[in-house]
Order: sequence, then C-alpha cells, then structure tokens
Amino acid sequence: MNLTNLTFRDATRDDLPKIVEIYNSTIASRLVTADLEPVSVESRHAWFDAHSAARRPLWMVEDAGRIVGWLSFSDFYGRPAYNATSEISIYLDERARGHGYGTRMLAHALEVAPTLGIKRALGFIFGHNEPSLRLFRRFGFADWGVLPCVANLDGIERDLVILGLRLKD
Repeated sequence: MNLTNLTFRDATRDDLPKIVEIYNSTIASRLVTADLEPVSVESRHAWFDAHSAARRPLWMVEDAGRIVGWLSFSDFYGRPAYNATSEISIYLDERARGHGYGTRMLAHALEVAPTLGIKRALGFIFGHNEPSLRLFRRFGFADWGVLPCVANLDGIERDLVILGLRLKD
C-alpha cells in the first residue's frame, strides 16, 4: 500500500453498484449508518444526482487500480445560507478498513474543500463509532453538537455526534 499515491476520481453512474456494495457492507456493524437493511442501486439515484464535481463531488478512491472506498461532500440542510458548509462522508471497502485509507481520504478532502467553496466541514458520526470519531478529531474537528438517543439500532438507542471544522480561508 502506498497511501500517498491514492487516486481520487469523480464517480460515474457506472460506479453506483460498487458505491452501494461498500455502503451496504457497513450496515451490519451498526456503527456507520442508520439504515437497517441493505439499500438498492435504484434507491440511490437521486442521492447520486445531488453530487457535482464542481461543488459537491462524489469520489471513487483507488489504490493501484483497486477501489478502496468512496468519499462524498453533501449539502447541509439544503438552504442557500448553508452553501459554504458541507458534510463529508467516507466509506471504505471491507478489505481496506484499518489500513490508513480513511486518514488519507479525509486529508485530501480537507485540502480540496476550499476550492469547492467549503468553509466549514461537518461529520455526522454515531457516538459509539470510536474509530471514526478519533479520525475526525485528529484533523481538528470538534464536537459541535450531540443528538442524544436519536437512532434506534436493534433496540439500543444511539447518539449522533455532530463534528465540525472551520477551514482556513
């Protein structure tokens, strides 16, 4: 693995099955998403279309030609006054987890974010997802809010932590 030579490319509609496969692989852990059942490729078309290379990219991340994950920038709250704020989501292929890819992906996202007009980055992470909380906090994200017990995962109420970072202009 050469983490400094990862390739970030804009996702195409042909990537949607792999995006959904990676996303669905996280559901069973109950650490990453509030979806309780796998989603379909068809159900993700509108989400895919909400991304644009110039403003809210969706990237496929490759290492030596192998897809290791994907990263997306998403609108926060969908109102014009929030245009300079974006949620960053990182999803890794099962075989890529725990190898430093998330660190490199978040570093790249934060480096590029200002060129997309993003001045504040957000992460929405379950309170029990310690690896993701550590990752974002290592990059200077601070706790901007906690929504206590808002998710019910198999009968267990879980908090959602909102992490934020004000980027340098």
